[in-house]
Amino acid sequence: MDVTDAALARVAAEARACTRCADLPLGPRPTFCVSVTARLLIVSQAPGTRVHETGIPFNDASGDRLRDWLRMDRDTFYDERRVALVPMGLCYPGRLPNGGDAPPRAVCAPHWHPRLIPLLAGVRLTLLVGGHAQRFVLGPGAVAERVRAWRSHLPRHFPLPHPSWRTTGWERRNPWFGQEALPALREQVRAALQAPAGD
Repeated sequence: MDVTDAALARVAAEARACTRCADLPLGPRPTFCVSVTARLLIVSQAPGTRVHETGIPFNDASGDRLRDWLRMDRDTFYDERRVALVPMGLCYPGRLPNGGDAPPRAVCAPHWHPRLIPLLAGVRLTLLVGGHAQRFVLGPGAVAERVRAWRSHLPRHFPLPHPSWRTTGWERRNPWFGQEALPALREQVRAALQAPAGD
């Protein structure tokens, strides 16, 4: 294990043991996948209840839809040697009073992302899934406008809407997403995963 491997293993262990948000409704259960060899990084919102129960990121309907967008099978998606999965909130944040999941806890990403992400030395492309990830990395802006301007964020980032059922109507109203953005996304992801070490 080299220095970077050891550093990432140490920080990842600290993150998985985190109890900074011990008051979460279901308690803390940090859920993420990282590796120094991962070529693709997916930064998303926060785990849902099924992910909290299973401890597997994107192990739900949103994950199925994201994998469909990527045309990626589960074996590849969960191969942490190739794909890193780091949400803005590492734990399930609970529900809003009027329904729907609460946003990621504001203390999480500023504390853990600067410690984890720089150690993912192999990453060639980062998918910014949803508004929380996009605002954290790119600054203020509307998700729809960011996604429509996906070309301007390459080669480092590719912004995407959140793949929940709530965006199915948006996808129907914006056929360019399926016709232009998704084919480009798949090509960018394919290139990132095939990038040789040190490239």
